[in-house]
Amino acid sequence: MLPWIQLDTAKIPGGGELRLKSRGTEFSIMLGTNELMNSRLSGSEEALATLAFERISGHKRLHILIGGLGMGFTLRAALAVLPADGKVTVAELVPAVVDWARGPMAEIYAGSLDDPRVAIHVGDVGALITKSKGHFDAILLDVDNGPDGLTREANDGLYSHDGLRKSKAALTRGGVLGVWSQGPDPYFTRRLKDCGYGAEEIPVRAGKTGRGKKHMIWMAKNGPVPQKG
Repeated sequence: MLPWIQLDTAKIPGGGELRLKSRGTEFSIMLGTNELMNSRLSGSEEALATLAFERISGHKRLHILIGGLGMGFTLRAALAVLPADGKVTVAELVPAVVDWARGPMAEIYAGSLDDPRVAIHVGDVGALITKSKGHFDAILLDVDNGPDGLTREANDGLYSHDGLRKSKAALTRGGVLGVWSQGPDPYFTRRLKDCGYGAEEIPVRAGKTGRGKKHMIWMAKNGPVPQKG
């Protein structure tokens, strides 16, 4: 078996360090001993985009905010379903991750960063959300391994009651907040409901073919989810 090779490291503003590794054609982004992303496992990250689009497809001139570029799985899935007049803003805190996307992992991204519908915002997604009122039809967060600040403590604010209310204010009417997690968190579901979202918990397999570990995706609508009759 081929050994892992470390290609680069990048400091995270506020603490921590990311490591980009490769093994043949496989890539991994690590934070300490935690693997944040692996190029072989993209199913649940893609579902974050497609599940959101199903809930906002009737909106005009869609604008989606993706928090965390990662390996671009959510971005490419969004572009695959987004109309020509739609837009995607990707907020990435660590500039080196954008460099990796255009450098060693360019083949994985398949030119998606050059799509005219895409804008890259290098900076804190939380700050962007705070200053955007009624701006996005979907906010998709995949900046940690769940609804807590794994990559940096400041991210805790994204998932607090205050942070969730700020995301709600940044959404259009009927928009959705999507959050990716490596597993369930009933306390987070409760916080979403406390803040007036209609919260759905959707388990999704890590692999594209329905195999692999189960991850959790929350789809939280800006307004209650209609009850099934």
